[in-house]
Amino acid sequence: MAADEPSERQLRVLPWWLVLVGLLLAVALGWLVLDLLLTEADRAVAPDTRATLRIDAIRTGLTVVAGTGGGLALLLAARRQWITERAQRHQESVAVRDQAHRDRVQAHAESVAEAAQRQQDRQSGAAEHDAAERRLTELYTRAVELLGSDSAAVRLGGLHALERLGQDNAAQRPTIGAVLCAYLRMPAPDDEPRETEVRRTAQRVLTRHLRADDPAYWPELTLDLAGAALVDFDASGCTLVDANFTATAFTGTTTFAGVTARGRLLLAAATFDDVVFEGLAADGEVMLDGVRVGGAASFDGAAFTDGLSCRRAGFAGLTSFRRATFGQPTSFDATRFEDATTFREAIFDGALSMEHTEFGRSANFHSVRFVNMALFRWTMFGAEALFDRARFADAANFGRARFHSMASFRDARFSRTPQVEQARAVLDPGHRWPPGTVVERLDDEWLLLVDR
Repeated sequence: MAADEPSERQLRVLPWWLVLVGLLLAVALGWLVLDLLLTEADRAVAPDTRATLRIDAIRTGLTVVAGTGGGLALLLAARRQWITERAQRHQESVAVRDQAHRDRVQAHAESVAEAAQRQQDRQSGAAEHDAAERRLTELYTRAVELLGSDSAAVRLGGLHALERLGQDNAAQRPTIGAVLCAYLRMPAPDDEPRETEVRRTAQRVLTRHLRADDPAYWPELTLDLAGAALVDFDASGCTLVDANFTATAFTGTTTFAGVTARGRLLLAAATFDDVVFEGLAADGEVMLDGVRVGGAASFDGAAFTDGLSCRRAGFAGLTSFRRATFGQPTSFDATRFEDATTFREAIFDGALSMEHTEFGRSANFHSVRFVNMALFRWTMFGAEALFDRARFADAANFGRARFHSMASFRDARFSRTPQVEQARAVLDPGHRWPPGTVVERLDDEWLLLVDR
């Protein structure tokens, strides 16, 4: 019996002798009453009265016997009714328990069937997943094998096969991007003139999926092209996340115009022919240490939120930072600009350091705003140094700088007197020094600027 089922007292069968005893007691009681009444009747004086009393006594005794028997019959009938009701309740209880048991059995069967179905679905899903993974592995392996072919046409087919695989399977994109970057990092075979087109295609495959406004954008893709050789690399409008171009050789025209750089953008020791960074928006540090640019370089409108490090770099052609903004400390220490260079209308929110920097041609800082400290110590200006209408909101230091041509600070504003200790300038009638600057003639060729 279940623990939650009510316990019932065991029903006992009424013994036959108990009924017999009841009948005997009824007869005995009737006989006793009859005997008492007859004894009283015999005491009557009148014979007529005695007979009447004996008849009444007999009637009363029989009545007692009949009443007692009727009471016993009523008790038996009541017991029978109670037994009938109890049996009915028992049948109902058994029916309820049977139904509950059937429901539990049905629920258990359904649960087992559902579990079996789930297990079957999992097995089916696992089988489908394994089949899909095997298919992906086969496609990936086949595409990589094509990429390693000796035929340029076959290698092109491998590139497009990898691209299709990545387009249909987002989880494979980081691996595919890593494979394409590794391919571009490998040296190009000297005896295969068509390899250049293959590498251009690999570059386009990478950059095509780095434009956030393009439906084919792969946000999982990162570039590690350190030491690669890239031809006419065009990343305009791309979103680069922690991109690494350290020591990369860029030939032809390279463009990072409109690039959004998230994280660090590493270009240290890279070499360029011509390069365009116009409209670059970088929220991490941009590293250009040791960069060599053989042609023109344009950074017009670029935003370096976390600063720019461009130390010991070399720019051989025209270089422009017009309207560029620099949010954190920026360094051009020991960098050489061989041709004309302009920072016109640029904003340096962080400190600027141009110590030991060389400008071979004119250096234009017209209307530049220096919010923080600006250091031009030991800077060499090989031609005109134009700081007209520049604003220095903090300290400015031109100590030991060399001005080999005209220096102009016309309408420039300083929050404090600039430091010019031991700075020198060639004799030139066009010089326009900041107000209060003390200039002494050193010899027939040079002027000496002295701090007051």
